[in-house]
Amino acid sequence: MAALLLLLPLLLLLPLLLKLDVWPQLRWLPADLAFTVRALRCKRALRARALAAAAADPESSESGCSLAWRLAYLAREQPTHTFLIHGAQRFSYAEAERESNRIARAFLRARGWTGGRRGSGRGSTEEGARVAPPAGDAAARGTTAPPLAPGATVALLLPAGPDFLWIWFGLAKAGLRTAFVPTALRRGPLLHCLRSCGASALVLATEFLESLEPDLPALRAMGLHLWATGPETNVAGISNLLSEAADQVDEPVPGYLSAPQNIMDTCLYIFTSGTTGLPKAARISHLKVLQCQGFYHLCGVHQEDVIYLALPLYHMSGSLLGIVGCLGIGATVVLKPKFSASQFWDDCQKHRVTVFQYIGELCRYLVNQPPSKAECDHKVRLAVGSGLRPDTWERFLRRFGPLQILETYGMTEGNVATFNYTGRQGAVGRASWLYKHIFPFSLIRYDVMTGEPIRNAQGHCMTTSPGEPGLLVAPVSQQSPFLGYAGAPELAKDKLLKDVFWSGDVFFNTGDLLVCDEQGFLHFHDRTGDTFRWKGENVATTEVAEVLETLDFLQEVNIYGVTVPGHEGRAGMAALALRPPQALNLVQLYSHVSENLPPYARPRFLRLQESLATTETFKQQKVRMANEGFDPSVLSDPLYVLDQDIGAYLPLTPARYSALLSGDLRI
Repeated sequence: MAALLLLLPLLLLLPLLLKLDVWPQLRWLPADLAFTVRALRCKRALRARALAAAAADPESSESGCSLAWRLAYLAREQPTHTFLIHGAQRFSYAEAERESNRIARAFLRARGWTGGRRGSGRGSTEEGARVAPPAGDAAARGTTAPPLAPGATVALLLPAGPDFLWIWFGLAKAGLRTAFVPTALRRGPLLHCLRSCGASALVLATEFLESLEPDLPALRAMGLHLWATGPETNVAGISNLLSEAADQVDEPVPGYLSAPQNIMDTCLYIFTSGTTGLPKAARISHLKVLQCQGFYHLCGVHQEDVIYLALPLYHMSGSLLGIVGCLGIGATVVLKPKFSASQFWDDCQKHRVTVFQYIGELCRYLVNQPPSKAECDHKVRLAVGSGLRPDTWERFLRRFGPLQILETYGMTEGNVATFNYTGRQGAVGRASWLYKHIFPFSLIRYDVMTGEPIRNAQGHCMTTSPGEPGLLVAPVSQQSPFLGYAGAPELAKDKLLKDVFWSGDVFFNTGDLLVCDEQGFLHFHDRTGDTFRWKGENVATTEVAEVLETLDFLQEVNIYGVTVPGHEGRAGMAALALRPPQALNLVQLYSHVSENLPPYARPRFLRLQESLATTETFKQQKVRMANEGFDPSVLSDPLYVLDQDIGAYLPLTPARYSALLSGDLRI
């Protein structure tokens, strides 16, 4: 019915639209319409689920937060269906429900809850329930930490695995907030994260105990409850959470314990990457977790699919999109603790994977692997993710197809997402009026020099024309909120733009520059912080990288701007990794950039590396590389500089470096 209501006015307007020469966008109308109908059905289904949970008996497991009632539903409706595959382990939905119930009860003991009914206080217990000593008992644990308060935050420092999921689900059922801490953090950054989200407890993997030993005094001084997830826990003041959970019954806990007072309430903290500073704790609402149940539905994934997930669970892509998205359709997820390009296709073949989720440079690692038999005999039909570069896209399809790639765009704290449901190579989504009616956003003109949107005489922003890079912004509303970050309100001030199109309106600032082409496709242009200015012109790092990546002897390219004494702006620098067994051809490289890039965009410096550094979420390190500069006395990597007078890239020797600083070498 929704499809007919949308299609009828379009058919009536068709003759007029053809006269207006809008066929380039009309040709994609069927795909736009199909996705719109799917999105409307998804929204309706999620709303129906939420209303059913709100109307359910507060004492039952069918009420409460969305994670709790969705898992309880799946355990009841498809108890034997495999939810999780982790190595040789397999867990059904019923087992996931029982394991998380035990964890929930262990944490409820830490809250001082003994199984009483709603409003009956702590004195009574459920009939037949075993009462274990409170998990947070100070004397038993050797700490002075008080009992956990309802809604307290518990931080997780755990690798991707079953324990992470059961503890996360259990905390949600117990009415406690969870904070996903990046596993590589130690010392100051770790303590900063725990303080910023107001953590009352920390659950850590026993394998991290040795590296965390210098941090333990500070963690104890913070008054945290400390748990570990293994029998090897012999450190004073740290208890074995899994042992405590094993003493609990696996019966469901009442839904009222986790039911939010408001769907906008924070239920989770996910830390931003912190590439330009310490991580910030993004607030994730109950609404956003509910919406993420629809992610795989929007991507066309079904209950029968097997999803391969090798992303960190402390990242939104792994936890909210991967795990919660899987719960949304009741599918099976193969969880890999750490991505391995050499094992990927063997894993897909072994587990009969049909869908996998990627991010950043993950697909590039796969196309750079030597050929294998498994890559020719797989059942993968769909790859879903973000950050896939156009050159890798084409190589991936040519080598591993036929399969569909569905590139998306989104942010942990953001209120806007895009889906390239057409499969158009290089695009991150569509800007059709149908899509923007459901998921509103705009591209506005942006001044790279000032770092601010360009406004007209009335003080309002202006939208971009086709082909013009623009700042992606989205209106903040009850349906698309922005909750900001834990801590001082100033942390979110740069993320909100006011009076964008009308006085008093508020928009979320993604900090990303996108381009909408003539056919309505969105293309990622650059991060506002990555685009730099040289010779009075704006240089987009992604565009320069795409040009260099077409050279057959280059395997990876990372473009960033570096400060050069005596010069305004930043000069382009390219970190390069060669494709084995190829050698660096400086003559061909200079000829290529001269033919394909304007003078201002040509990299002034080259840095040759065996492999390029990435973050744990497979994103290239730009800020760190820019800070390391191009001093040959500091860097051991081979360095080259563009000599404008000679017209060639030459080794950057200490003598040439000095000539550059003195102004004798022109770049």
